[in-house]
Amino acid sequence: MERNDLKKTKRFWLIAIAATVGVIIYIADLEADNRALESHVDELNKAALGGNTFYDIEALTLQDLMVPEATVVKLAGDMRFTEGPVWLPKEKKLVFSDIPSAKLMEWSEGADLGVFRESPNPNGNLLDREGRLLTCRHGARDIVRTEKDGELTVLCDSFEAKRLNSPNDVAVKSDGTLWFTDPPWGLPNNREGKEQPGNYVFRLDPKTKKVTAILKDICMPNGIAFSPNEEHIYIADTGGRWHPDESRREIPATIAAYQVKANGTVDLEPVWKIEGFSDGMCVDVLGNIYTTAREGITVLSPDGKVIGTINVPESPSNCCFGGDDYKTLFITARTSLYSVELVNPGNLL
Repeated sequence: MERNDLKKTKRFWLIAIAATVGVIIYIADLEADNRALESHVDELNKAALGGNTFYDIEALTLQDLMVPEATVVKLAGDMRFTEGPVWLPKEKKLVFSDIPSAKLMEWSEGADLGVFRESPNPNGNLLDREGRLLTCRHGARDIVRTEKDGELTVLCDSFEAKRLNSPNDVAVKSDGTLWFTDPPWGLPNNREGKEQPGNYVFRLDPKTKKVTAILKDICMPNGIAFSPNEEHIYIADTGGRWHPDESRREIPATIAAYQVKANGTVDLEPVWKIEGFSDGMCVDVLGNIYTTAREGITVLSPDGKVIGTINVPESPSNCCFGGDDYKTLFITARTSLYSVELVNPGNLL
């Protein structure tokens, strides 16, 4: 081998070795950063839970989740059937539905209860990724978005050229897609005028307008919410007790977690599934699920274990986090609106 070739070969190997060493150092730095981040997250969780960490979640009790001496407080009453609370952070007020009165109501600290606007039997409400109000309307059988100027945009009112049943509740994924439940609760006698062959869970992409039936085998889908990392979606099925088809009346009410796939679908077999009634639901930053049982707010751990129940004077229909720090749990319950102060903020992603 000539001397020049030998020099070139030596230079090549020196560069290769240097590059390899650089990659090793870079990976080591990344691992150190990851360890530091994990430690920081654990410290935040310990601070939030008084010493527990996310990985100690099964050891939690109801007392760990509630502010010491916190009690359920009645904020407003004398309505007909309240539902769908959502916190508007810029306005610092809560908007929620009074379904039979065909109104969206509003409440804020220090102000009287008022009417936000008239609406055809509204149910679930939520904010989209841009902070715009989304409303499931039983009476109109659609989902609408309130634009910045107050105008309403109908996002979805049909699937495969058939009218929706009566959209009930909605969850928003970080990619902007809306996932919503469509039972027949808003139809006369739960059946009159029904065009859909079943009671489905849908996924709507507002950008493309595409609507996809994600789950078709749920009896009466109701509350819906994502886990903080969006790997799971939680869905309440209120079962067959009030189903218009008498052959399905014995199907029990359940709450289930489904694995969310990268392609925007879910595994049809639940990750876990428990018997128990829930209407609406919400999730805190640690993944605990606040469900609306008949006697109060039953809190489940991320793997579906019951942590405990916060008793409420009236049977709750839905709940959401709000307030300046998002640590206030607002609860709609039959004719009233309640709240209770919690340790952990709600999941906002």
